[in-house]
Amino acid sequence: MRLTTFTDYSLRVLMYLALQDDRLATIQEIARAYGISESHLMKVVHQLARSGVVETVRGKGGGLRLALEPAQIRLGRVVRQAEGDGPIVECLSGEPAQCRIAQLCRLPGVLVRAFDALYAELDRYTLADLMSQPNEFRRVLVTNQE
Repeated sequence: MRLTTFTDYSLRVLMYLALQDDRLATIQEIARAYGISESHLMKVVHQLARSGVVETVRGKGGGLRLALEPAQIRLGRVVRQAEGDGPIVECLSGEPAQCRIAQLCRLPGVLVRAFDALYAELDRYTLADLMSQPNEFRRVLVTNQE
């Protein structure tokens, strides 16, 4: 399994915002810190704001910040929201199966259990768990902006 770039960027945005003590960050500075696309980050931030994890402040001097404490942000929740709730495989979509072996196949059950295990493991961790070395993160991200 491979997580989407959208999920990767979602986690990176949250990690960056966790480093910003009492100041707002901008999409531009986050994009520069990681060397990634601003336009893609705009979509990521929009989804994070809709999910209630990020708060956006409009206007001059605006930006974004975490809407919750890092210890309240479960990684499993973030990944689920970023990845969406689409079916893992076609035969789990609820549509009439196009697969000839659907009635015999055990793969969907195996995949569901595997994904459940992945999310259960991610649910054990919070954003705070990722940020155990904030000064090291700041040093790397600030260096990347120069």
